[in-house]
Amino acid sequence: MKKSFFALSLIFLLSTLLPWQSAAYVAKYKEDYYKLFHVHYQQYPDDVMENIYWLEQAVKADFANPLYASAKINDERDWEKYRYLFMMHINLKIIEQYMRLGRVYDHSVARFYDAPWKDMYLDNLAKTKSCYESGLYYWREAKLWAEKANVSKFNFLWLSDIQAWEDEKERVSTGELNYEKILTREITRVQNVIDTFTAMESKKY
Repeated sequence: MKKSFFALSLIFLLSTLLPWQSAAYVAKYKEDYYKLFHVHYQQYPDDVMENIYWLEQAVKADFANPLYASAKINDERDWEKYRYLFMMHINLKIIEQYMRLGRVYDHSVARFYDAPWKDMYLDNLAKTKSCYESGLYYWREAKLWAEKANVSKFNFLWLSDIQAWEDEKERVSTGELNYEKILTREITRVQNVIDTFTAMESKKY
């Protein structure tokens, strides 16, 4: 996976957050980390980077006992599908957060009067492109888990407690939700803006 330029920022940010979190809430399992994910009406870059951190920790962690799952689990088939849907959902949430973060640094078009700030814009656009490319990685993961949750043995099995995740799986499976198309388009656009800035002379107006 392409390493994100945000790694050092995340380490610094969470060095201030983790002592408080450890005193108030001990996260060990995927479900624990997912509970730390939160979306505000207005999210600042630090909020988004914190969310990315918790969600990526959720990807790495083990599942809690089925008794503590985010849905009622009746048998092993429920448990298997639940795990696939959970992983798909987590990866989709990470994509959303990377897209939010990318938009913070994005610049839609390079105009001639932006020339004095060319280097700043190029730096920001590199961050934007990195975010969108990271999103592509997680889209491939989300699709993989959606495919696992969509095999024939799960026909007519719906986990109603996580209906929203079931709906996401359907949208991914049918192609209604296609982050690859969205992100590839945005990466191409950003690269075009980068190329325009790169060819631009640094002038003062």
